[in-house]
Amino acid sequence: MSQPSLHRPLSVADVPQWDFETDVVVIGFGATGACAAIEASATGADVIIFERNSGSGGASGLSGGEIYIGGNGGTEVQRAAGFEDTTEAFTRYLKMAGGPCVDEAKCELYGQEALAHWEWLKAHGIPYKGNYLPGKHIEPMGDDTLIWSGSEAAKPFCDYAKPAPRGHVIQFMGWGGGRKLVDILEQRTRDMGVRIETDSRAVALIQDAGKIVGAVMRIDNEERYVFAEKGVILATGGFVMNDDMRRKYCPLTFKINDPIGDKDDGSGISLGMGAGGEAIHMDQFFTTCPWTIPEPHACGVFVNINGQRFINEDCYHGRVSRTMIDQPGDRVYLLLDNAHYIEPFEHARMTMAGTGDDWAEVERELEMPENTLSATMEFYNHHAGKGYDPLFGKQAPLLKPLDQGPFIALELNFESSYFSFFTLGGLKTSTDAEVLDRNGGAVPGLFAAGRCTSGLPAWGHGYSSGLSLADCTFFGRQAGRKAANGPV
Repeated sequence: MSQPSLHRPLSVADVPQWDFETDVVVIGFGATGACAAIEASATGADVIIFERNSGSGGASGLSGGEIYIGGNGGTEVQRAAGFEDTTEAFTRYLKMAGGPCVDEAKCELYGQEALAHWEWLKAHGIPYKGNYLPGKHIEPMGDDTLIWSGSEAAKPFCDYAKPAPRGHVIQFMGWGGGRKLVDILEQRTRDMGVRIETDSRAVALIQDAGKIVGAVMRIDNEERYVFAEKGVILATGGFVMNDDMRRKYCPLTFKINDPIGDKDDGSGISLGMGAGGEAIHMDQFFTTCPWTIPEPHACGVFVNINGQRFINEDCYHGRVSRTMIDQPGDRVYLLLDNAHYIEPFEHARMTMAGTGDDWAEVERELEMPENTLSATMEFYNHHAGKGYDPLFGKQAPLLKPLDQGPFIALELNFESSYFSFFTLGGLKTSTDAEVLDRNGGAVPGLFAAGRCTSGLPAWGHGYSSGLSLADCTFFGRQAGRKAANGPV
């Protein structure tokens, strides 16, 4: 008898007995698994969720509870704030945010269905205050709903897709509304009669004549065999907590030190690959340092260790931060003048690296070659005073000359500053959340959604807040519905 393994399915002939039998098995109980279970149950399927922790949550439970939604004229919150968000503009932005890794079919589908998904979320008890919060925010400090959560109003995005704010945040005071989101979805699964088995870790899939028909779960240090008549759904998260996988697929993440995740060890990705699925864009990751807190810092200028700018600083904080990691050396500097300096957000762990009565003095304190940083700032200030940025296209109201001394350089050190990150690569899936093999065919009986897949947020340089929860809730639903419809 062969031993269960993440890297190859167990043959049904080696199953000693069935400890559980059901229609649909969901592995993972974050927002992805909950939405998958809700849809599968609503279709009439019998569903069991297995979760390795003692309760629901996952990375979605650690999030801000923000979901990226737009299109079809916009939600009632967008429209009340004066934004008419067309499906064309929404979809075009999604495709630009996906960059070279984009899955156009997923963008097209979500662009068409996002407004209906918004209604589904509300119908299942997710509350929204319904107001618009202008300005540049990572998350609302209060219980506000609508924020600018990406690079919609920044170049090059605004040149190709009409900007609109699309980050819809659950009604929750302060940061961390993802826990409330998952709690509500968990209660819905329980109300629908979904069985939930916690402290259960997946160790293998089970295969019969090429079709996935179940899973091996380790419960109370014993292997339990689970039969799934219609399908198995992987909702296990990414691989940010697996150092071996990061070294193999995403080594650039070792420049930074604050992973965001729960049990995101890549086990679902390994299960899917072992069953014949293809993993794609495994080098992609999101990162951010909360340098836009306080908000006036967004008027600052970033330079690398050579004193050169590298991006328009009015982009989404994650896009700017991800581009920082591409720079030479182990740090970048945020340049501010007296008019825009406020004590940095403590959590960011940014330090003051240099000050001066002019930018040449700051340049010397940073031990940069003469006429590097100072020349950068002379050029920037000259054009900012005229209202444009010929190099990167930074725009008002954040485009302002930094000419009121004294002047400050804050250091964002990749080793010691707070750069949170998580992985974006994963299993290739169809718009119906079927796990796909290298030839593009579906692996029979196997589905996946969320961060164990490469979905809407596929490119670290184009990420926008709310894309992960949009991806996992919507395509979790797709997985549940498709699996419940029976064998491929």
